[in-house]
Amino acid sequence: MANRAGQRRWLQRQEKDEYVKRAKVDGYRSRAVYKLEEINERDRVHIRGKMIIDLGAAPGGWSQLAAKWCQHKSDIIALDILPMDNLADVEIIQGNFTDNNVFEQLIRCINGREVGLVLSDMAPNISGVSSVDQPKSMYLAELALDLARQVLSKNGNFVTKLFQGEGFDEYMRVARACFASVKTRKPQASRPQSREVYLVAKGYCGNAA
Repeated sequence: MANRAGQRRWLQRQEKDEYVKRAKVDGYRSRAVYKLEEINERDRVHIRGKMIIDLGAAPGGWSQLAAKWCQHKSDIIALDILPMDNLADVEIIQGNFTDNNVFEQLIRCINGREVGLVLSDMAPNISGVSSVDQPKSMYLAELALDLARQVLSKNGNFVTKLFQGEGFDEYMRVARACFASVKTRKPQASRPQSREVYLVAKGYCGNAA
């Protein structure tokens, strides 16, 4: 019964959500697109002419927006363990990027080109128990940062979702050792009651951490 009640509340919230309504009108797959749009307007994370890697991309809202920034299909690679419907101008890889075979497929798709931006909106399935959810969310963020450090070109940028709590300060310390500029943003489309923020790291300077 509790699950049904929670599901009902979620559906009611979705029906009232202005960003859900906007996404439907604008043809985007998720409301999260407006978070990335605001981040790019403020921080100019997209580097013209360089590739974009979108981690945990399903259902594809961020990749849709990234495709508007890029000129060629091969400029965007979207990865997720979940299946994702095809998107124009986006190369989709299904699988866990920590798996060697999937990572090698990603490297083949990059094909020696410069990666200017790694994106991650990954989050675990939320249980509502902070002591369980926080370590899971930080682990995903750590995986995203590790991938970014492997594929970003010099001066590349990185955007990832974080949840404030245990492990947050240490994560920020590691990021600051790798990038010239590190900030956190709370986009307007991010629900006020959520602990989520977005790390915006610019100017990758190598694996100093």
